Amino acid sequence: MNWTAYAAYLAFAAVVVLIPGPDFAVVVGNTMAGGHRRGMWCAAGVASSNAVQGTAAILGLGALVVRAQPVFLIVKWMGAAYLVYLGLRLLVSAWRGRYVVPGASGDQDTRRGWRQGFVSNITNPKVLVFYVAVLPQFLTPGAGTMALALFALSHACLSLLYLLTLTAVMHRARRVLTRRRVRRCLDATTGTAMIGFGARLAFERQ
Repeated sequence: MNWTAYAAYLAFAAVVVLIPGPDFAVVVGNTMAGGHRRGMWCAAGVASSNAVQGTAAILGLGALVVRAQPVFLIVKWMGAAYLVYLGLRLLVSAWRGRYVVPGASGDQDTRRGWRQGFVSNITNPKVLVFYVAVLPQFLTPGAGTMALALFALSHACLSLLYLLTLTAVMHRARRVLTRRRVRRCLDATTGTAMIGFGARLAFERQ
């Protein structure tokens, strides 16, 4: 185990996690719609997907999906369509401007948050590409399964930590964020961002 390479990988993964993308938009949207708890579950859904894709990469399944062009394209278009769907829902919400108290739906809200986080991430082929193409560059020749697992799951943990921090910050600012005018503006911005991420995912060449 090369700890210098691991530290370099953590620094690189942290930069990747901090760049706003679909995960950021989905967690913000869920936190606004369902409150702190739903946002936390959405973050857990994203991290769960990262763990699944990291495990798939360790087992060699990630490389298989990336190389199987029809499967890769199906995953890509599913992910793009799902992001556009979520974005359109937020735009409709912003247009209507009718909001219920966050978290009023209880367990249904938390399940929805986890599902949206998991599905939006699992259908993003860029995550698989990260694990298959980027992660091996930090590994030393002959790295064992435990080293692979540590590298892969560390990314999931970093993602979870960042997204939970994001939901906590939004929760602290809830008095401002839940104002109707601010909420509509945030929904419109987040929805537009999701549609933009979906379009970029759909038409970007890998």
